[in-house]
Amino acid sequence: MTTATSVSIEAGDLEASRQRSALADAARRFAADRWALAGMVFLSLLLLLALGAPWIATHVLHASAYRLAMMDQIQVHGRPVEVVSAEGVPVGPNVRFTLGADLIGRDVLARILYGARISLLVSTLGTLLAVLLGLAVGLLAGFYRGVVDAILSRFIDAMMAIPILLLAIALASVLRGGSVWTVVLILGLVNWTYLARILRAEVLSLREKEFIEAARAVGAGDRRILARHVLPNLAGPLLVFATLSMAGNILLESALSFLGVGIQSPTPSWGNMIQEGMGFYTVAWWITLFPGLAILLTVVSLNLVGDGLKDALMPGSRARSRP
Repeated sequence: MTTATSVSIEAGDLEASRQRSALADAARRFAADRWALAGMVFLSLLLLLALGAPWIATHVLHASAYRLAMMDQIQVHGRPVEVVSAEGVPVGPNVRFTLGADLIGRDVLARILYGARISLLVSTLGTLLAVLLGLAVGLLAGFYRGVVDAILSRFIDAMMAIPILLLAIALASVLRGGSVWTVVLILGLVNWTYLARILRAEVLSLREKEFIEAARAVGAGDRRILARHVLPNLAGPLLVFATLSMAGNILLESALSFLGVGIQSPTPSWGNMIQEGMGFYTVAWWITLFPGLAILLTVVSLNLVGDGLKDALMPGSRARSRP
């Protein structure tokens, strides 16, 4: 065994041991963060409710997210009440409609549960697409530098100069879909630049480390170095970005749906539910309030988890961010 090979193996073993120790320490720091754990509990519960939405709506609520009950009558405090009155005002929260009905007699709670499926699916897939794009560009720009870095960095700067919401609206207008997959594509295309900028800086730092030099010394190619040595060290920033990006994607999807260029009715989305009830918020406040609360609690929980992961995986970040 040559000296260079021995140095490479030793450096690789030390790096793997360091990563395992760092992961164990990060898990302990995250477990000690009560707010992050509270956010994780809420998100886990929301995921279970979203996955079980069809069963819950059918067997627990005895309702549907799509059935129009505007011509039905229900018993409220022992007297018959129309689900939607002759003036077009739906019935508020009661025993039959836990969170009230919307303007055409659909159950608001059932639609919120189904809307959770859409919001979580769209934000997760949009984040994954942004992670893939940002990872590819960040790795190329930071690892190869030179002309590749200059071209990609200038393109990133140009993309980041455009406000996200305006870019998303422009893409939605061009694509003219309004489907889940169209929104996923939009979310991925407008969010990858931030991750690419972060990863470029990380890769520029990593490529000068000793274990990278040792891998080069024994003849490891670029692919092997990227896969075995660079990518594992990017897991922390990737995880933190993904969590925080999901919160932003939920807000962006809701904004697009609210503006009428996102998820289209009758598919329930928290954004289009708010849009549908805006004209009647003074007399049917529940149509906009409860989807808005769902967005608020979900985004806050994701931010709590993201901050907890950031403090756990990058413990020096909080100290560096202080003035």
